Amino acid sequence: MKISKKGKHKSKVFSFLENFTFSFVSNLLSLLVSIITILIVPKFLGVTQYGYWQLYLLYISYTGVMQLGWCDGVYLRYGGAKYEDLNKRLISSQFWYISIFYILFSLLLYVPIFSLKEFLNVQMVLWALVSGFITTPRGILYYVLQATNRIKEFAKISIIDRVVFGIILVALLLMGFKDYHIVIASDLVGKLFAFGLSVYYCKDMVFVKLSNVYESITEAKENLNAGFKLMVSNIASILIIGIVRFNIERNWGVEVFGKISLTLSVSNLVMVFINAISIILFPMLRRVSNQQLPYIYRDIRTLLMVPILFMLVIYYPLKELLLLWLPHYKEGIEYLALLFPLIVYESKMALLINTYLKSLRKEKVMLIINTFTVFLSLLTCFTTVYLINSIDITILSIVALLAIRCVLAELYIAKVLNIHVIKDITFELLLNTVFIISSWIIGGGIGLCLYIIVVIIYFFLKRKDIINTFSSLKSLLSK
Repeated sequence: MKISKKGKHKSKVFSFLENFTFSFVSNLLSLLVSIITILIVPKFLGVTQYGYWQLYLLYISYTGVMQLGWCDGVYLRYGGAKYEDLNKRLISSQFWYISIFYILFSLLLYVPIFSLKEFLNVQMVLWALVSGFITTPRGILYYVLQATNRIKEFAKISIIDRVVFGIILVALLLMGFKDYHIVIASDLVGKLFAFGLSVYYCKDMVFVKLSNVYESITEAKENLNAGFKLMVSNIASILIIGIVRFNIERNWGVEVFGKISLTLSVSNLVMVFINAISIILFPMLRRVSNQQLPYIYRDIRTLLMVPILFMLVIYYPLKELLLLWLPHYKEGIEYLALLFPLIVYESKMALLINTYLKSLRKEKVMLIINTFTVFLSLLTCFTTVYLINSIDITILSIVALLAIRCVLAELYIAKVLNIHVIKDITFELLLNTVFIISSWIIGGGIGLCLYIIVVIIYFFLKRKDIINTFSSLKSLLSK
């Protein structure tokens, strides 16, 4: 019995909406847990204890370098494939080999870590290594589920991770435990539960006879070759802000570091929703013809940037609520005016630019742009922290660095896809500049009114693009 084109279209639309729903719910729960860790944890722990928790999270973000791109290679090479078509024995060998590799790598780093105790918080680094022991082998399974569009299973794993973490954390805090160690322990238990569930969903891939050593090593080499540039690019991406955060902690102390980290966390809350879409977008784009990529890019760009630029208005009530709830973090919350525009550039990078570069297999371009921005971050940080010694300019430089990276990457994609984005980039730069002036310098009701007026003008200028985007949504869902 043949299925009509209309039936296939409905099936694909339903599949997309189902995947998006699971991914959205997963990220919504992650958002709720993030709100707990951002608003509740600092209230209970205090400024210094919260600063150490943030330092642990910072170190965790760099444990991915120990994979050498292994997991990233699996994601890139199998993106768009069907789960049932995978060579389970070959993937299983990657799961077990990377587990052994991580343990040996961690042991080799043990002595060097202690030799760098003047520059690193050794205890936090060791906790981060323990976390990596759980997340590294899980990463293979995570990426396989994402690459093969098994979003429901992936979403459930993410849900169990954050829900277990949130429940244990809240329970311990209510019982009177007020130490950053209990937050770290809760995080590790949540990761452990998620690891167990990922193994359960991929048991036909984990508990099978491994491929022979030659095939396994050959597969590992191909994954490393494919993923190394992407891994270095991802680490460089983290370093752009990480370098600034490291130097803030060294120059102004862990308390100031904690306050600024809180503000960065608040600014990145919206990324939870962006991730709901980006997770399912990559395997979908791998199945789309190159001729359609420019049209899809323009549509997604409009759907993303128009509401994001309007969402900056949320800053004004959000700042007042945070000041009421966390008065001890007033110094950091004030900087929300400078850091809130991060959501514009980080959202575009996560959902659109990085997804397209990976789909086009332009990891080298990602690496070059991110590495250039890292060197720029080092230069900027040295100037603003040690020469000028101004935390205001240092924090403002974070937004400037991410804006530069985003613009360079988008200009490259525009060249590849043969589309025009300079006008839109200029609009966005102007709106972000107006936002910073209206919130940091002017402030209050006048600042809010000024930004709303500018946004309304932007909507008017973009009205045709918005109408055209909604009329062409079916072309995206039908692929």
